[in-house]
Amino acid sequence: MSESEVSAVLKRAKVATGTIVGALILGAVIVLVLRSFQARALADSTALHAKRYVTTVKPTAGGEGQSLTLPGSLLGVIESTVYARSNGYVVRRLADIGSSVRKGDLMAEITAPEMDQELSQAISARTQAAAGTELAKSTAERWQTLRQQDAVTQQDLDERQSAYHQAKANLAAADANVGRLQKLLGFTHVLAPFDGVVTRRNVDVGDLVNAGNGGTGQALFAVAQVDPLRLYIYVPQVYARQIQVGDAVTVTLAERAGEQYQGSVARTARAIDMSTRTMQVEIQMPNPKAALIAGSYVQVTLPIKADSQTLVVPINALLFRPEGTRVAVVDSSGRVQLSTVKLGTDFGTRVEVFSGIKPTDQLIVNPSDSLADGDVVTLPAPQAKGE
Repeated sequence: MSESEVSAVLKRAKVATGTIVGALILGAVIVLVLRSFQARALADSTALHAKRYVTTVKPTAGGEGQSLTLPGSLLGVIESTVYARSNGYVVRRLADIGSSVRKGDLMAEITAPEMDQELSQAISARTQAAAGTELAKSTAERWQTLRQQDAVTQQDLDERQSAYHQAKANLAAADANVGRLQKLLGFTHVLAPFDGVVTRRNVDVGDLVNAGNGGTGQALFAVAQVDPLRLYIYVPQVYARQIQVGDAVTVTLAERAGEQYQGSVARTARAIDMSTRTMQVEIQMPNPKAALIAGSYVQVTLPIKADSQTLVVPINALLFRPEGTRVAVVDSSGRVQLSTVKLGTDFGTRVEVFSGIKPTDQLIVNPSDSLADGDVVTLPAPQAKGE
């Protein structure tokens, strides 16, 4: 190979080598530039995702129109359990569950043959005592005449007069015994104590009933006056001073959605039960059409005038921690401060707060369980009008 040919080959090799080296350098530069862009994009993305966006809400004033809902059970305004007062067998039953009765109506009749015999014996003993009294009286009168004639001693007269007084006492005791047995026989007719409805019947014809003088007394019937009805609720101490006699209340039943019944506060205990820190309140419910049934479980809604110092927040703004119930307050720099609050009435989706927050505080809605004091959060930018 000539020198010119070798020189041409070397020149071509240098050109090829230079081209390859240039391409490698260019590729390295491109890779470095791309990596720089990717690193910057990753940093921006990391910073973007590191921000914690939250939604906030401000507390609202308690104001007027709040209500307090408490459970209760309807009862007859008068309820009574009718017991047997005489031992015996039931020979007639004229009332059953659901029967309407008037005061003095015969509900059942009991036969008591032993008591009949006791009454006959007591009447005979009374007749005997009356005869003895008459004899003692006439004897005392005769001895009084003899004493005036000085035919007997004063001692003899005193003995005859004492016997007459004893006979009168025996007669009075016999009269009382007869009256007692007659009263007991009167109890063989079981009468309704007041106008109402029979809510329970525990006996039937042929049952042996016990008056309780030889064992436990047996309840025959339960009677309730169902118009009006009454119910008791227990108002927490914080609201006790706001409940007044005559206040209107609304009663609802779960099985009658949309229906409301009106009642009023009849009386209050005017004292706080130290074991429950509640005050007992009695409510009367008119029931002229028997639309309400005694014994029903109901919800009672009382209008409560909220304290001007209290605030109301959404229930989903609360954080339940071992230290107590808290809310997450966001300051102007986006820093979180957890504040302990004291709660009042739960209104379902909202809850009353007595202390721990101010009306101007921004509260985080649905705060995460990992949220802690000092965390930085980002509020979404406000949208322009029309967007």
